[in-house]
Amino acid sequence: MLTISQRMNPAYSDMSDSELEERIGAAKAALGDRALLLGHHYQREEVMRWCDVSGDSFGLSQIAASKKGLELVVFCGVHFMAESADILTGDETKVILPDLAAGCSMADMADIEQVTRAWEDISEVTDIERVLPITYMNSSADLKAFVGERGGVVCTSSNARAVLEWAFDVRQAERVLFFPDQHLGRNTARGMGITEEEMPVWDPAQALGGLSKASVEDSRVLLWKGHCSVHQRFSVSQIERWRAANPKGLVVVHPECSAEVVEAADASGSTDFIIKYLEENGEASVAIGTEINLVARLARRWPGRLIECLDDAVCPCVTMSRIDAPHLAWVLEEAVMGRIRNQIRVEAATAAKAKLALDRMLAIC
Repeated sequence: MLTISQRMNPAYSDMSDSELEERIGAAKAALGDRALLLGHHYQREEVMRWCDVSGDSFGLSQIAASKKGLELVVFCGVHFMAESADILTGDETKVILPDLAAGCSMADMADIEQVTRAWEDISEVTDIERVLPITYMNSSADLKAFVGERGGVVCTSSNARAVLEWAFDVRQAERVLFFPDQHLGRNTARGMGITEEEMPVWDPAQALGGLSKASVEDSRVLLWKGHCSVHQRFSVSQIERWRAANPKGLVVVHPECSAEVVEAADASGSTDFIIKYLEENGEASVAIGTEINLVARLARRWPGRLIECLDDAVCPCVTMSRIDAPHLAWVLEEAVMGRIRNQIRVEAATAAKAKLALDRMLAIC
């Protein structure tokens, strides 16, 4: 699904910050309106400063798709994000991921072989025609295609509830298979009144997901055993400690956190929701349960407020951090010379099926 290119010239790693700045600036200027640089909220600052637009993964892809005449999209994010951009943009637009090693550990917790096997196993226990597959945006293009081909849909952290309601109320599904993040699925379903007993966790490493036939038949949401390595670090005890030190403060977390953390917080929502929550709560002190680069950026935006990460030892998203100034300088300068490196290209058949699932989501929301 992608074009593998040569490794970055190691000379870029030896360049000083000032030289990298000069070369990135010159290359970006040379490309002009032919190129659009997209930066996910979790991106490091040395890269984000060069991005034309910042935002969440799908929103950035939509922005790229809306731009006419683009020759190049440089997606400073991770692999599945660049895939979505390639699916939504035209054939004339090439999508680049500055470092092909920038993946997503959550997305890697569900692959096409595992999901296909799970689907087959579920079909032996219950009427598969009454099961709807739903994949989180944080998944590979072939999983989005799997969902699209079976009448399912993609969701984001901001529209997961609308998608689940559509699955049950409009499509009249008896149950859904929700992957790869169990926590977003659980937190969303809990808000709809679905009980824990109706949300068993499917472990792809075990026969029938480690579940009994009765558990599958009694389920409404089959949750995939997957998680975000960053958001799983946040805990109720961290919230309690922060509240003790800041009794008038607020706590907002991402719905990829555990149900206990979401329940203990004042609010939960997507990255865009978190930003709006800070905007709407004036001068309030706020602790945030999400990736540290976004938290630090928000703290800089409001220097007079106390804005902190719930976990003072949390590390950045490791895979997202693979996108750095040397890789950005390299792909931009190569593009100026007409050499496209690290192009992400989803096969036409896969892209068409994946777009079905994305279009269903857009129709719902």
